[in-house]
Amino acid sequence: MNDEHLYIVTYDIADEKRWRAIFKLMHGYGEWMQLSVFQCRLGRARHAELTLRLTETISAAEDHVLVIDLGVAENVEPRVRSLGKRSFEAVQRVPVIV
Repeated sequence: MNDEHLYIVTYDIADEKRWRAIFKLMHGYGEWMQLSVFQCRLGRARHAELTLRLTETISAAEDHVLVIDLGVAENVEPRVRSLGKRSFEAVQRVPVIV
């Protein structure tokens, strides 16, 4: 059984250097949606790892990160209204051939 959940991660980082570090970090965990918004499909271990790495990178006094759990990835049906040039599609798990 797959325990992956779908998460929306959004952040407000006060320092440009830390913002760039968070942006680079997030590319390893999810799909970029907008300037400071990522969509991630993570199991428990990857979620815990991401949370730890974010906590180590941000300034708790100056920055803010929201990690929104949308539920089990296979069952989630996000109700999202997308306006503008890019439509919203929930990230899918696809096989990778190496």
